[in-house]
Amino acid sequence: MGFLGWIMLGLIAGAIAKAIMPGRQGGGWLSTILLGVVGAILGGWIGSTVFHVGIYQFWSLRSWLLAVLGSLIVLFIWGLARGRRA
Repeated sequence: MGFLGWIMLGLIAGAIAKAIMPGRQGGGWLSTILLGVVGAILGGWIGSTVFHVGIYQFWSLRSWLLAVLGSLIVLFIWGLARGRRA
């Protein structure tokens, strides 16, 4: 997957994670992209380590699920680090 593919995957996965996670996360589109890209990397790492699958194709459902899962984890950890109250 190319650089623009990771940016698009990050933006959409980050937005989905923010929509799923309760509470107010704040931040604009740049923080959503960063959240999604870091989440996609984390999700890909978890997928390759635990399930022996990774993020290889943009249109793969597995890639999207791993990216959103990783973004949810990153968003949860970010909320704990900031001391966010729901």
